[in-house]
Amino acid sequence: MQNDLRLSFIGGGNMAMALIGGLTAGAAASATIHVVDPNPAALQQLAQQFGVTTATQIDARLAASNVILLAVKPQQMKEVAAQLAPHLNGQLVISIAAGIRSADLSRWLNGHGAIVRCMPNTPALIARGITGMVASAGVSPEQRDAADAILKAVGATLWLDDEALIDAVTAVSGSGPAYVFYFLEAMQQAAEQLGLTAEQGKTLALATFAGATQLAAQSPDPIGLLREKVTSKGGTTYAALTSMEADGVKQAIIDGMTAAAARGKALGEELGAV
Repeated sequence: MQNDLRLSFIGGGNMAMALIGGLTAGAAASATIHVVDPNPAALQQLAQQFGVTTATQIDARLAASNVILLAVKPQQMKEVAAQLAPHLNGQLVISIAAGIRSADLSRWLNGHGAIVRCMPNTPALIARGITGMVASAGVSPEQRDAADAILKAVGATLWLDDEALIDAVTAVSGSGPAYVFYFLEAMQQAAEQLGLTAEQGKTLALATFAGATQLAAQSPDPIGLLREKVTSKGGTTYAALTSMEADGVKQAIIDGMTAAAARGKALGEELGAV
């Protein structure tokens, strides 16, 4: 299928744009990509930038696609599924909506079984994302490979055997960029309070975060050991981490991510109940 990819996007927002950009840069010809979105301005931008075909409504053209990627808000999914269902004839359906469970999506699609549920994140916009993925029982090996190739166009992929773990992926990596930005904001604010300019603080924070992340990725040491190696007892790092630990920073991060996972689960239950 990867050599004969005919892909339709329903939803033309930032994540769809990132995926289309990644695909047209290597894995797919723009002429094989179709985008449906009610916003004419968004469609015009996609058509001009990537040469894709567009439409403001779901119609019979989707029947010619072998992969349909749903990039709409969770609250819109049931309505979109009702419009899509008449045009399905065995295609792979990929959903990147938070919370929406495959069983509910299948039910809304009149029992369609070839569904891959994904949770990408915003670094996909620069082809540095990571996507958690799980395939339903009706997905063929060829369709799974196609889904993997599509999401790999914007970063790494991580396949799961249990769909319930997608809520954990949402909490860790789906929402994760916001945690990183939050910490960077705090580092920049602290830098300003310590006398540096905002730009100096941003430069130092970004370089430190990027460097530490690459070190963690390349080092064989566990992350905890890397932290210990730069934390001499009685030193400056020790003072900072002791203060953070006293303020419960680590537990607050864990609690926040637990809340994100719980909200993803609750969202699926709420929207799937209708």
